[in-house]
Amino acid sequence: MLEIIDTHCHLYSDKFDADRPEAIQRAIDQGVKKILLPNVDLQTINGLHALMLEYPQVCFGMMGLHPCDVKEDYDAVLDQMEILLDQHPYVAIGEIGIDLYWDKTTQDIQEKAFLRQVEWALQRNLPIAIHTRNATQLTIELLKPFKGKGLKGVFHCFSESYELATEILKLEGFYLGLGGVLTYKNNHNLREVMEKISLEHVILETDSPYLPPEPNRGKRNEPAYTRLVAEKLAEVKNTTLGKVAEITTANAKSLFSLDSVETFKSL
Repeated sequence: MLEIIDTHCHLYSDKFDADRPEAIQRAIDQGVKKILLPNVDLQTINGLHALMLEYPQVCFGMMGLHPCDVKEDYDAVLDQMEILLDQHPYVAIGEIGIDLYWDKTTQDIQEKAFLRQVEWALQRNLPIAIHTRNATQLTIELLKPFKGKGLKGVFHCFSESYELATEILKLEGFYLGLGGVLTYKNNHNLREVMEKISLEHVILETDSPYLPPEPNRGKRNEPAYTRLVAEKLAEVKNTTLGKVAEITTANAKSLFSLDSVETFKSL
């Protein structure tokens, strides 16, 4: 039986308000048995929790503050999130990281917020789900002091060079999260990179409702499309869909401890 995991999906987004249950069923029908939900800010928490409560065998939440939402009051926001971390079962700290594409002026507080959340992960033995944009090398440098200390995680939506991929893997305990970008006809570079990277270092994702894979570009992305990413990766690696699903699912279960996570019981 094919089992695929979407390790990064914003299913609580209002883009799913019209058909969220149907989107979940379509995912299950395509073999996507589990959907991991990164948090973004204080406003996304209720929707995240509602999905964890309603679909406890399918939807698994993370807790974190997205770098684009790091403002001057970030410490107070993180205080509220840290309280929740000790009240509910989450599979990761995320979505956290550094984004210098939209706003370079917040780099200092982005770094401080990121490092505080990295400490959460170490204290609670949780992985981190990392968002980087125009900041991958910087993020790697920030993580180097933690090498060998048990930190683990994923660089979500990876689409960088082979050199950066190898630097990430040298951190030890980190995976590359692959999504719809792998399927884009003009992205030969990422496919060339993935020809060289072992499946042992890869997990699958959609980043729904964003970045839909071919042939659905221009439409809303959804977790069912994780299978399209898996199919493209199988083509790139010259192997079977079953093998891609088997290895990437095992990777995701190992990284996020999905076979032992507690059930979310109450809001």
